[in-house]
Amino acid sequence: MRAADLFEQGVRPAEIARQVGVCHQIVSDWRAVWRQSGRDGLRSAGRAGRLPKLSRAQLGQVEVALAKGAEANGYPNDVWTLKRVAEVIERVTGVSYHPARVWYILRQELNWSWQRPARRATERSDEAIKRWVKQRWPHVKKGRGARTR
Repeated sequence: MRAADLFEQGVRPAEIARQVGVCHQIVSDWRAVWRQSGRDGLRSAGRAGRLPKLSRAQLGQVEVALAKGAEANGYPNDVWTLKRVAEVIERVTGVSYHPARVWYILRQELNWSWQRPARRATERSDEAIKRWVKQRWPHVKKGRGARTR
């Protein structure tokens, strides 16, 4: 609507483009619409681009299913992959997505972030680690400091 105000004031399209922060061609297109239909022609036509395949309600259903965990959704471990998430989306909503597109849905639509599971050896002993840090590490640290001087 700011451009419409400037059209009515007789401001040149190049100056309007500079003030509004768009390219000259867009201002020319706007001016053609303004001349033909006035301000009403410049009012927003709604969302640009393709409409999303999933509704807000469907996204909620997907999020509930994902929050239950991968094992609860029939997978052998509790790790989510993009392929698994795509399968759950299709099962819950009937809408199919390529796994590469699933990351966008998780990040942008559901506001989830990428997490890597902690990998720990099954032989790991927290007690042995504490003992090593308390008894052995001071000697290792002292020895390293003496050599570098």
